[in-house]
Amino acid sequence: MAEIAPEEAEQASTDLEKRIVEAFDVFDHGGSKTVDVREVGTILRALGCCPTEADIQEIIIQVEDQETSGSVQLERFLPVVLSLVQENKYPPASPEKILQAFQTLDPSGKGSITTEYLSKVLTDEGGGVEPFSKEELDEMLAVAVNSETGAMVYEDFINLLMVS
Repeated sequence: MAEIAPEEAEQASTDLEKRIVEAFDVFDHGGSKTVDVREVGTILRALGCCPTEADIQEIIIQVEDQETSGSVQLERFLPVVLSLVQENKYPPASPEKILQAFQTLDPSGKGSITTEYLSKVLTDEGGGVEPFSKEELDEMLAVAVNSETGAMVYEDFINLLMVS
């Protein structure tokens, strides 16, 4: 396996820092290098991380501005998130794992799941899985459900996830 030259590693780190700053800036509405703590999870997910809500709360504890509660300064956020992303701390599930999960919800093997059933499964607290909020469910259904059939063809949705 070829070793990465120091300048290549530094460039990769610089590129990642730029991506983190760009994602942060999307939510920095005042241009003050500050975001609301409620945006931390969204920023992490935009960077390809898939933390749980509990993970996000732990990260917020590390990055929240102690003087201005409820806000996060870029200078505190950047090193923490840079480290998390470099360590691949919260990787997304593989397409195979996602497919397996959907197939579990589709015991008849139709290849699709009704909106009603999907909504119930994703918002109930059973199974040790973190339930979706109403907003998260609405966002997912907006892109996942076939408007003609009113059902989610989960292989199409997985392909959509892998492209984004």
